[in-house]
Order: sequence, then structure tokens, then C-alpha cells
Amino acid sequence: MKKDLVAHAATRSASVVGLAQKLIRRPSRGGIDDYGPVLGVLEGWLSGQGLPHRRLHDRRGDLVGLLVEIVGGRPGPWWTLDACVDTAPFGDEEAWSFPPTAGDVVGGFLRGRGSADSKLAASVFCHLAADLLPSAAGLRGGLSVLLDVDEHTGGFGGARAFLEDSQAVTPAGVMIGYPGMDDVVVGGRGLWRATLTVTADSGHSGSSRTVLGAVSRAARLVQLLDAADLPGAPEAGALFSLPPKVSVTAVHGGEGFSVTADRCDVNVDVRTTPAFDARDAETLVRGAATTLDAELPGPTATRVTPVASWPPFQLQPHEQPAAAVLDAAASLGITVQPKTAGPSNIGNMLAGHGISAIAGFGVPYVGLHGIDERASLAELPEVYAVYLRAVRSLMDAH
Repeated sequence: MKKDLVAHAATRSASVVGLAQKLIRRPSRGGIDDYGPVLGVLEGWLSGQGLPHRRLHDRRGDLVGLLVEIVGGRPGPWWTLDACVDTAPFGDEEAWSFPPTAGDVVGGFLRGRGSADSKLAASVFCHLAADLLPSAAGLRGGLSVLLDVDEHTGGFGGARAFLEDSQAVTPAGVMIGYPGMDDVVVGGRGLWRATLTVTADSGHSGSSRTVLGAVSRAARLVQLLDAADLPGAPEAGALFSLPPKVSVTAVHGGEGFSVTADRCDVNVDVRTTPAFDARDAETLVRGAATTLDAELPGPTATRVTPVASWPPFQLQPHEQPAAAVLDAAASLGITVQPKTAGPSNIGNMLAGHGISAIAGFGVPYVGLHGIDERASLAELPEVYAVYLRAVRSLMDAH
């Protein structure tokens, strides 16, 4: 069984790489490039395989992804494979040793922006859907493949459109095709973000009277936030092993030199955990604002404007779809550890909708979001085999 699965995966590798190369050669930088060409490559391939698919649009009518849907012949839950086909920007192209849209294979690596994150995964998932289509009548539930864009902008337009689509079945779980073979991300810190508006009386910087400007008041607010009392790291061995974190990420206020600012905006990012949630984060930040106004009164109270909130999420290794991927890897002799991630990802958004998600099982990589991005191909058959076995186990297809 193991040999047959890996052998089949190996026979698919050339086609998987070929489609990924075409995708890499269509630039699709988030918020920069037109997504039509890269999605057009996928549409052409899916049509050639007879795979049912349709476009997804956001509320403004913008194209934000493709959705492939395979309906099983037996009742059961649906599962989703998700891979983004937009990418990070190229950065300094002169620093690259090859063109960011090379899409070639050199030294066992597929090269170019999106090779690691996540055009190779998108190709893998399309091929998995093609493998399952002939046996659809024997599947339980269904499988959707979400090929989304607007991911690297942070807007997650494709995923949002999928969740809002009245024709789509809400999945029991989502497997997100981020790269890396050592870990499966089964949890992540959430976030709570806000902009704090600090005010003051404006005045001439050379005035004989003391004028405490908004920038100075904001500096004290930053000190209060940096010194905030947070819970420490969980005990050793805890699955959710990361503590909460507060970061001041931007300060905007003032202009020139001769006037003390009457307004300063401070951006605050709080990473939340099951033990320190969004309510705790808001209480902490509002408390810092109240302390500032008591210590250094201004003309108006410091205003706190929440801008985003995602819950932390955490799956146990025995919960699906984590168990399916971990078990499939173990059955093929691949050691993979469950991991809780510090940064948030699309899994947090899905958790907010009550959908279980995992991320981060794919081929090894170099230069993700950086210079000379490339993905290792030696491990591709194993990665393919793990996902094929995992999906089959979830849908009871033998």
C-alpha cells in the first residue's frame, strides 16, 4: 500500500511541476498584478481534466479565486484543500540570482516567486482532485479545492467569498497548503488590533509656555503598553505553548518642526491565546489609555478604535483534519510534529466561523517571501502521497 501510494505520487510529479511552472510564470503579486492570467492557467487545466469549477467574486465583484467541487455519492462531511495563488512582492529584483518568474528547475529546486508559497501546493491539490474524481460515487461527503487570491494582501478575499457563497458547502475542516515538512500547524495565536488616537493642545515649539504635544503623550502611551503585565508562557509540554504578546507597530503624528502636534495615532497589535482572549486584550489597551489620561491629561480622552479581531485556534492531534494528515505521514514513515504558530494565518479566520483548520505541510523551501524563492522537489512524491492518503481516509475512499 505504501509503495503503491508513493509510486503513484511519483508518476504525478512531472505533471504537478509542469502546472506549477506555468503558474509561477504568471506574476500574481497580491494587490499589484491582475489575477486573471494565473487563474486562467488553472481554469484551462481544470477544464482539461473535466473537473467542475467556478469563479469566486467578492462583494465588489472582483475576481478572488476558483472553487473546485467534487460531490461524493454517500452522505458525509465536506473537506477543503486551500492554496493561495497570489504571492508576495518580488522585492529587489536585482538582488535575485534568477528572474522571479523563472519557473524553471535547477539543482532539484523549482525556482521563482510562489514556488514555495503556494503555487506548487495549488498544483498538488488540483491533481489530487483529479485523482479522486473517478471514484466520486464512492466518496462520503465532498471535497472542495479553494484556489484563492487576495491572500497576501491580508484581505483573504478568496476565503471570504468561499465562506459567503450560498452554493458552497461549509466544510468540516480545511487543510492549507503552506510549505515545510517538519510541522503541521494545528493552532495559532489570535489577534486584536486597534488604533489609539491621542490628542493635545497644539502650539508653537518655541513658545515660552510649556506645551505637551500629542507625540509626547503618545510616547508615554507606548511605554505603558510596552510595560503591560501579561500572562507568562504556559507550562512546558502544553500544546498551546505560546504566551500573549503586545506590540506597538506604528506611530503617526506631527509635521515639520515648529508646531507641537495636536493628534497622534498609535497602532497596537495584541496576539491572543486561549488564556488571554480579545476581551482581555481590549481591557488591557483601554486600561493603558485610561492611565495615560490620568497621568497626562489631554483636551479629550484617548480614543480606542478596534480594527480587527481573530480568535486563537487549537486542534488536538486526534481531531480532524489534523489526525488524518499526521496519521498519513506516520504511515509513510515521515516524522511530523504538531505545532502552534506565533503569527496568525487564515486558520484563525476559519476558526471564527467554527471551521477546523491545519496548515504547513508541504515541501522544504528556501527564500519564502524573500530573495531567490525556491521549493525542493525531492520530497514532492511523499507530500503528495500524504495528502492523498489523508483525504481518502477522511472521505472513506479505499
